[in-house]
Amino acid sequence: MEKQEGFVMEQTKILVVDDEARMRKLVKDFLTIKGYQVIEAGDGEEAVEIFFQQKDIALILLDVMMPKMDGWEVLKTIRLHSKVPIIMLTARGEERDELQGFDLGVDEYISKPFSPKILVARVEAILRRSNHVVGEVMNVGGIEINKAAHQVTIDGKPIELSYKEFELLTYFVENQGIALSREKILNNVWNYDYFGDARTIDTHVKKLRSKLGEKGDYIKTIWGMGYKFEVGA
Repeated sequence: MEKQEGFVMEQTKILVVDDEARMRKLVKDFLTIKGYQVIEAGDGEEAVEIFFQQKDIALILLDVMMPKMDGWEVLKTIRLHSKVPIIMLTARGEERDELQGFDLGVDEYISKPFSPKILVARVEAILRRSNHVVGEVMNVGGIEINKAAHQVTIDGKPIELSYKEFELLTYFVENQGIALSREKILNNVWNYDYFGDARTIDTHVKKLRSKLGEKGDYIKTIWGMGYKFEVGA
């Protein structure tokens, strides 16, 4: 059997979890057109089972309201073992849930009903950034950020950060000494116009400071504006 010339790029696998078959099909159709391999799950239990069987799922689109096991339980279970990017699909007006979700490690929210094109754009943005290999290691004040490996160490000891916490810390370090408004942080770290409020950032900063230990003091609060990352000031 002759080998074809060139090479075949391995398809990126996305797990779509929703109890509505119509919604799964809509999302699958748009993602398949873009060249992604889509795996479907109709409830939370099936999603967890598939995730641990497949091993190489690059991103999860996860509905909140589902039978057997809801989106929050799926999120908690997966986050015990993996930092795979997770986008939650929520009904409108669940702001309190969104803040809770960011605490649990959600990377992005999309409210139903949504434009499939916006969904695909957000999926591509997250995958681009999570796969964006830059042979770059940044060292500052005992914090080492390895962008290619997506790892952070504090005085040589590795720490566990969620995808968004890693992005936020990287953004702070790349903009040392610069006062950053919450709006600017949202636009750069959350990438698309996120229709949330300042509490989204404040929640992430609080968790990031906690994980950085005494180095968390490098992230200064600028009252009424935002934050500034500064070492030894």
